[in-house]
Amino acid sequence: MAKPSSVSLFFLLQVALAISTCGGSKSWHSKQQAAFFIFGDSYLDSGNNNYINTTTLDQANFWPYGETYFKFPTGRFSDGRLMSDFIAEYAHLPFVPPFLQPGFHQYYDGVNFASSGAGALVETFQGSEIYAGGGRKFGFINLPTLGCLPGMRIIKPENKGSCLEEVSSLAKLHNQALSKLLIQLGNQLEGFKYSLYDLSGNLRQRTRHPSGYGFKEGKAACCGTGQYRGVFSCGGKRIVKEFELCENPNEHVFWDSLHLTEKVYKQLANQMWSGRPWDSNATGLYSLKDLFLQSF
Repeated sequence: MAKPSSVSLFFLLQVALAISTCGGSKSWHSKQQAAFFIFGDSYLDSGNNNYINTTTLDQANFWPYGETYFKFPTGRFSDGRLMSDFIAEYAHLPFVPPFLQPGFHQYYDGVNFASSGAGALVETFQGSEIYAGGGRKFGFINLPTLGCLPGMRIIKPENKGSCLEEVSSLAKLHNQALSKLLIQLGNQLEGFKYSLYDLSGNLRQRTRHPSGYGFKEGKAACCGTGQYRGVFSCGGKRIVKEFELCENPNEHVFWDSLHLTEKVYKQLANQMWSGRPWDSNATGLYSLKDLFLQSF
């Protein structure tokens, strides 16, 4: 998701948060320990791309990323924690480490496969094999209204800062197809249980009515340059070196031209964890809290 020049990469935001139950031999683990496996792109990447020889467009291991909570860059595309970090906290799990972290080989609590610029690392893109291997509980996040991201608003100057509807319409089609597919899978696959979070609608509410959610700015990013700080230059290590940094990220919905602030991620994670299912008529649809509780 980190490359503003390739709209197709935005479609890889569709993510799965897989929850499984595994046995553990370590003394501080109970016999049945819920594990959290994360697949996705830069909205969930906790640092996998730190260990990949790739462009800085797909990396966030430099200041000011991480400035709010960690006080140093971790590889997360935000000023602090991500949705998956908060979900792990609510499930009484530690931070789920990136799969590529050197020396990490213990998966009692799960692992994070998310990688910026891709839906998942190539070696984890196994389609139905997760279900075939025993995975039964999944959390999905649909696409946001992509044309309203700061980086999309500036693509057509003649739009004068309006949302780029061509991109938003594609995201809408994707979300409709995803919802229908998950309902079908819920009816077809035995034991398949899932949560589908409406990131599109919930983020749109915050960009349109920021003050109602504790923000002062719903359109312009905290870090970047140009109109709406929509140029993907945060940190000065990408193609464009100039960037501005706001004084208080907590006042902004967007951290950089494509990604969200920790405050937003926490609000969204709260809804994902215990909010009402988006479509209560869908077979097998639960909150993430329900899925974790059913792991025991």
